[in-house]
Amino acid sequence: MLKPRLTEGIRRMNGVHWLLLFGVILLCWAVLFAMSVPQDLRAAGSVYGAEFWQSLCTLTPDAGGAARMVLMWILMSAAMMAPTALPAFATYDDLGQTTEGTRFGDLVAGYLLVWIGFSLFATGLQLVLLRADLVSVFGDSRSTLLSAFLLLIAGGYQFTPLKEQCLSKCRRPLVFFMQHWDEGAFRNGLRLGAVCLGCCWALMLLAFVGGVMNLAFMGLATVFMVLEKLPEIGRWLTRPMGGMLCASGLWLLVTSI
Repeated sequence: MLKPRLTEGIRRMNGVHWLLLFGVILLCWAVLFAMSVPQDLRAAGSVYGAEFWQSLCTLTPDAGGAARMVLMWILMSAAMMAPTALPAFATYDDLGQTTEGTRFGDLVAGYLLVWIGFSLFATGLQLVLLRADLVSVFGDSRSTLLSAFLLLIAGGYQFTPLKEQCLSKCRRPLVFFMQHWDEGAFRNGLRLGAVCLGCCWALMLLAFVGGVMNLAFMGLATVFMVLEKLPEIGRWLTRPMGGMLCASGLWLLVTSI
């Protein structure tokens, strides 16, 4: 049975700004689903309609392909990361009920701006890997060493003090916002995005291992990152996941020799 405080918080998430946020998240997942349709079905215009989707999903190492990659990473970041920040957004919204001048939209905009920056970085990295023939045009790793390297980085990062510091801020959003309240909604959004990036950047780069356009990977990673930021649950998940990722990376290295 849900705690009264939690159910009360859920009931308050019914304002226009919340409906808009949830709508954006659902739209991002819907577009990602359309973009992740298998190649043979993408050509079936009678089913999915459109050459627009086929051209949108064809990633090539040129300027047009880079633009499509940026769009894909922005959609993926919004779809995966916005749900992980819902407790923080709700905390800010609660504080705004008693404080004038708070702008929920500015907070979300600042948060997403950080992840847009990450999307630009991820696009550049994907282009480099694509040109080096280390990933396919769909972002899947074609190199055992690359996969092992990313797994070891993500696993090792789970044990670092920086990861723990960022998680502690995400798990205590009330304390986080009270420390920086006077800076305004947009700058608080940037700060929140920065600590969220500090929590999740290495896990997000595992998309090159699980498949950039793999919805199963996106869904599982999103669930894990949501749970990891919950105080009661997350502290039991972070280090075991780090151990599993490191073990997977080492196993790939050993089997590739």
